[in-house]
Amino acid sequence: MTTQPPPRASRPALAPRRAVGSRRALASRPALLALVVLLAAGLFGTAPASASGPASAASAPARAAASDVVAQAPGPLVWADEFNGPAGTLPDPARWNQEVNGSGGGNNELQYYTGSTDNAALDGSGNLVITARQGNPRGYQCWYGTCQYTSARMTTAQSFTQAYGRFEARIKLPRGRGMWPAFWMLGNNLGQVGWPASGEIDIMENVGHEPGRVHGSLHGPGYSGGSAVTGSYTLPNGQAFADGFHTFAVDWTPTSITWLVDGVAYQTRTPADTRGNPWVFDHPFFLILNLAVGGNWPGPPDGGTAFPQSMVVDYVRVHAPGSSGGATGAVTGLNGVCLDVAAAQNANGTPIQVYGCNGTAAQVWTVAADGTLRALGKCMDVANNSTADGAPIHLWDCNGYLSQQWRFTAGRDLVNVAADKCLDIPSANTAPGTRLQIWTCTGAAHQKWSPPAG
Repeated sequence: MTTQPPPRASRPALAPRRAVGSRRALASRPALLALVVLLAAGLFGTAPASASGPASAASAPARAAASDVVAQAPGPLVWADEFNGPAGTLPDPARWNQEVNGSGGGNNELQYYTGSTDNAALDGSGNLVITARQGNPRGYQCWYGTCQYTSARMTTAQSFTQAYGRFEARIKLPRGRGMWPAFWMLGNNLGQVGWPASGEIDIMENVGHEPGRVHGSLHGPGYSGGSAVTGSYTLPNGQAFADGFHTFAVDWTPTSITWLVDGVAYQTRTPADTRGNPWVFDHPFFLILNLAVGGNWPGPPDGGTAFPQSMVVDYVRVHAPGSSGGATGAVTGLNGVCLDVAAAQNANGTPIQVYGCNGTAAQVWTVAADGTLRALGKCMDVANNSTADGAPIHLWDCNGYLSQQWRFTAGRDLVNVAADKCLDIPSANTAPGTRLQIWTCTGAAHQKWSPPAG
């Protein structure tokens, strides 16, 4: 890719988007966890007997690294588009402005962005469909001559900006070499200071020749283009992001930005990561959705790329800043039951169960700043450091292991960081005393939990 800075935009709607190109990829959390398991079993001979009890240096399970995100409940929903309009209609113009140009976005992209429903329309089933098409029946002109492709790019520059909070979208990505879908943000001072001084937060970018990988990046003065601060997440087992919907998000605070895929945090960046350059993520940004075709980073489509290709967006939601620690109260689940420590005992190994809410100390949980959930002076823990479906949950001394790290997602899943699995009520049985477990996240009601309110 070219690392030359793009021309300054005359207005936010025409801001160029920069390819990242040479990237320092970060391993996805599943890959890191698999490595931990292999090291424990292969190099040391035996797996740890219990993550919750004392462990030797050889058998100790993974501890939380500095980049591991803490459990954080998003704040109130402040802006959203659920795309619930009639089929064939444009996205809500009160929320979205559709850019119209063939400038190439500063990256030598090949598409012409139109304002037509041919390229951006609701499907009548609660989705926005951004479609890239080959051909140019209307004779649109691009930077390189007659355009070969059309697509759409939408922004909230004229309708909504916000600093800090949870920014999230659920999207099914297109497939094929040369496709370049993105969900990202630019600073609202772009027209005054230009890019990259305004800042850019790439929540999700994908290039078609990497079907199972997405990238999250920061661009600012001194760390833009090929020098962006960046990381990536790869789906396990050869899956592709075009195979189904996935949720992409950032949690943005004054001092950090954390990227998530399907509720799993894969990188956190702070002012220490900008290599001595200014941290410019201290003012409102606006949202952008687009599907580019070609460009310096993905390259052009080839004979194996079928058209049309679509980026299908289920929703976009923005929450106010949440709490990254300190919220205390009841955690409630299916049918209003409460997360409860059996018999209000704080001995190591005491089961954690569901029980009717009664306001006792056994049901008072604190979302701690280190990512743990605490009650009666101890931590909610996955027994034996297990990552298997059905592993039971109990109370144990807080020890910093990943088996005690939890995260509330915007979808109300409560995810264990070590296992990347959800807190689950077995068989959806809410009878008092039903012991809880972890299980692969399915989106079922018996895996949904509301965090402490205060």
